[in-house]
Amino acid sequence: MQAITRTNDFKRVLVWELPVRIFHWLNALCITVLAITGFIIANPPAIMSSVEAIDSYWFGIVRTVHFITAYVFFVNALARIYWAFRGNYYSNWRAFFPFSKKAQNNLLHVLKVDVLLQNEEEEVYKNISVGHNYMASFSYVILFLLALVQIFTGFGLYAPTSGWWLPKLFAWVPDLLGGDAPTRFVHHISTWMFIIFTLIHMYLVFYHDWLEGRGESSSMISGYKFVRKERIEDEDHI
Repeated sequence: MQAITRTNDFKRVLVWELPVRIFHWLNALCITVLAITGFIIANPPAIMSSVEAIDSYWFGIVRTVHFITAYVFFVNALARIYWAFRGNYYSNWRAFFPFSKKAQNNLLHVLKVDVLLQNEEEEVYKNISVGHNYMASFSYVILFLLALVQIFTGFGLYAPTSGWWLPKLFAWVPDLLGGDAPTRFVHHISTWMFIIFTLIHMYLVFYHDWLEGRGESSSMISGYKFVRKERIEDEDHI
């Protein structure tokens, strides 16, 4: 069991391990870069210049940044899959599915408070999860599936112009979806879904930070949350 620093009615608990925090921020950076460069590739601005085309390679640079970031995004996703089996209780794949009765109660609590904006009648800390709440965990599963869609369609579009084997493994994707145009459309719509998720995610993080006061936003930097003593029932998970 890891050491816990006690402070009044709270315990300072290491929830997010360093690999999880690295994955989170690297993923956020990749999504930002991929979205910006992707929108430029989809609708490049008409830049007037007297420079010869051979001396102006800005669009090629944008595509190169997009492709390199896509590789980083792909490897980062593989690393997170590995850590879902190697990491602690809070990063384990089981923490993303509401198997237990307590997890199902937490799911109902979040649906009631976050989505329906109702007051919780019983003591709020009884239904607050230490790691991700189960509504967020379920949304991350959907986000992971969405990331797979991005990876498959992105590498599928890149395969014809790629010079090595990895993107060519996805060359079948455009054929499955009916050509490059439908594949590009799915890739584009998935990007907007990532953006919408990010906005909702940021709102809920700050909302819970204000509502619960447990260091929700800072925990993805420090790794620690402040948890009421009575909320922690299984010390082996900490």
